[in-house]
Amino acid sequence: MPIRIPDALPATAELERENIFVMTEFRALHQDIRPLRVLVLNLMPTKLATETQIMRKLSNTPLQVEVELLRTRSHEAKNVSAAHLETFYRTFREVEFDHYDGLIITGAPVEQLEFEEVDYWDELTRIMDWSTTNVHSTLHICWGAQAGLYHHCGIKKYPLPEKASGVFEHRLVKPLSPLVRGIDDRFWAVHSRNTEVRAEDVEAVPELEIIADSEEAGLYIVKSVDSRRFFVFGHPEYDAETLRLEYERDLKRGIPVAMPRHYFPNDDPTREPPNTWRSHAQLLYTNWLNYYVYQTTPYDLRHIGRDVRSRSGLV
Repeated sequence: MPIRIPDALPATAELERENIFVMTEFRALHQDIRPLRVLVLNLMPTKLATETQIMRKLSNTPLQVEVELLRTRSHEAKNVSAAHLETFYRTFREVEFDHYDGLIITGAPVEQLEFEEVDYWDELTRIMDWSTTNVHSTLHICWGAQAGLYHHCGIKKYPLPEKASGVFEHRLVKPLSPLVRGIDDRFWAVHSRNTEVRAEDVEAVPELEIIADSEEAGLYIVKSVDSRRFFVFGHPEYDAETLRLEYERDLKRGIPVAMPRHYFPNDDPTREPPNTWRSHAQLLYTNWLNYYVYQTTPYDLRHIGRDVRSRSGLV
């Protein structure tokens, strides 16, 4: 089944070029099914690229997914036109009385600030509180995962001595979790961050469990035991060239940054990096949508908040 997004969204052309089934709004309105409603709070400065990356992952399922884009009012985006934001994005005031099957909160390049120093922190905490009653399942990505754990569980982040940038080998801590069904026991995943959440802090919270981690990069996937909140500390949505673009950007800005690890062939930045994380990343999004959104969400979204496990048996 297709992903349903606005016809004129720039991501539409790229997804169609990749032979991804994108459904027009007109056709979707004439189908007698209820699509999954997924809201994406896009905090990344590269909004157009992030839109395409995430929608590519959401599209590869048998489910019809209706995607809406959310932005913060308390922060002025500098890398995308105001017309694009006005046309394709909603604000919290416009959605606060709506209900959604899923919410994705992206990363943001603000991790070296204290959470309370981020100019949209108050707005973000309102959205995260609202998700408890108005969203069935929330997926937090990278800094969004750190922010979610800090707000909901009081777990702090710590600065790293060197940026964790690269493609790292990971292991499944809980291989029987439906969230990682089909993923290899050992798999590669992308990280790009200057701070970390420590495993011992997560393990001290009974409401949380670790699903996957890395000896070199640390935590990768954490979820709440009630299966309503998921925290991914990497960037599974990244394209093959995204780390290279970030690396070149930092070098041009004069930022002392190490070359992304295990990324360029033979550590040669003149060579094209292969995408070695695509399949696991797709499974992660597909499993989240299937097992923790579609199979457990109430048909009437006003009933969000009831015990997920009592209906599905999923853990």
